[in-house]
Amino acid sequence: MSIWTEISPTPFRVEYVDAAGVPTRTLRAGDPNGQAVVFLHGTSGHLEAFARNITAHAAYDLHAIDMLGHGYTGKPDKPYEIADYVAHLLDYLDAVGVDSVHIVGESLGGWVGARAAIDHSERVRSLQLLCSGGTVANPEVMDRIRTSTKQAVTSDDIELTRKRMRLLMADDASATEELVEVRHAIYHTPEFVAGVDNLLSLQQMERRQRNLLRPEHLAQITQPTLVVWGRQNPFGETPEATALHEAIPDSRLELFENCGHWPQHEQAERYNALSLEFIGKVAG
Repeated sequence: MSIWTEISPTPFRVEYVDAAGVPTRTLRAGDPNGQAVVFLHGTSGHLEAFARNITAHAAYDLHAIDMLGHGYTGKPDKPYEIADYVAHLLDYLDAVGVDSVHIVGESLGGWVGARAAIDHSERVRSLQLLCSGGTVANPEVMDRIRTSTKQAVTSDDIELTRKRMRLLMADDASATEELVEVRHAIYHTPEFVAGVDNLLSLQQMERRQRNLLRPEHLAQITQPTLVVWGRQNPFGETPEATALHEAIPDSRLELFENCGHWPQHEQAERYNALSLEFIGKVAG
């Protein structure tokens, strides 16, 4: 099964949208008259992370984007902080005419989604935080992300990209060769190589500390929020998920067994059912 055969039961298009001057790669699918859902990937990721979720959510107006500096989206030459990612997200939504959206954010995407929900509550209908980042600053984890990514980007050896992808998964087989090849190709575009330090800037302690989502910030989230966490998540233990859930009023926590950092991919059938139930209740 290929990424594209996963998506192909649903009509879709991949295009570039001018988001306030940043060419932004987006996969659009589903019902353009439905409520909007946007999928946001993690650090050094790209929209293909959600290939197994597009068709299941086809009742909605779907947008899976490459975030600022990631994938094939434009890469302004500056270190990216959370406010930059949020601004880019809002610029994208403005460009495609979406007033408010259900945000599904994995890892960095959850960090960005949560900050958008806090600072621009009128633009966010609901929030799904999938192994979300941004609540802790663990030097070992930060070094693992920075080192593994830089090694994969600066070497032509695809095995290093394969190792970077397998780091995300509880089962190595979930890091399919197609995903490895897609990421390897992205990692080795000249623009990505030139800008990799910018998208890894949140792995620097001082910058990360000033961007963290602290309990008093999370307490300001008023949107319905679903927290999904893999028990084998290599970038954050289950207590981190529990603390996130407890800090966000009336949020819901779901823990996935035998799952790492990509629950939407590793356990797509379970995740899709959970997500549809959650969004359905919010959408009415």
